[in-house]
Amino acid sequence: MILTVASFKGGVGKTTSAVHLAAYLQRRRPTLLIDGDLNRSATGWAGRGGLPFRVVDERQAARYARDYDHIVIDTAARPAEEDLKALADGCDLLIIPTTPDALALEALKLTIGALERLGAARYRVLLTIVPPKPSRDGDEARSTLGEAGLPLFKTGIRRLAAFQKAALGGQLVSEVNDPRAPFGWEDYASVGKEIAG
Repeated sequence: MILTVASFKGGVGKTTSAVHLAAYLQRRRPTLLIDGDLNRSATGWAGRGGLPFRVVDERQAARYARDYDHIVIDTAARPAEEDLKALADGCDLLIIPTTPDALALEALKLTIGALERLGAARYRVLLTIVPPKPSRDGDEARSTLGEAGLPLFKTGIRRLAAFQKAALGGQLVSEVNDPRAPFGWEDYASVGKEIAG
């Protein structure tokens, strides 16, 4: 299975999603994360600690891809329409993370518009960095996206400081010493089950 994580906006949990979905898939079959982000965020994450799967630069992908059952691709933010077409055509599922704020949802509309123009149909929206109750931002965004008929994961990813700690420590959120960290892994494991069963 090839999963691609893409967004027209930075700061929506794109790399965090790529890392944790790769970790979920790695528990099932050998998984490779291809870092196509110009910032090389996933490569830096892996270099600060030890992730349970291999992370390679996109320029090394051809060499390693054949050795893995699953591939997760972390892309550059704001891909050109031509790049978005190649990304959508080259994967089994395009995952589009978005936070439940107005600016991110506007960027999501641009991404979806581009996908519709390209005739891409294999994509799903992932709500990320969802603030805790009593905030209703997550519920309102989910309702808005649902009313628009967009394919949306049932599970959203909670906003947790543990994700930043995980990135800084080069580890998964499940390994962070934080009482709320297990909730972060639980969220991504639920999304993983929606994708791979």
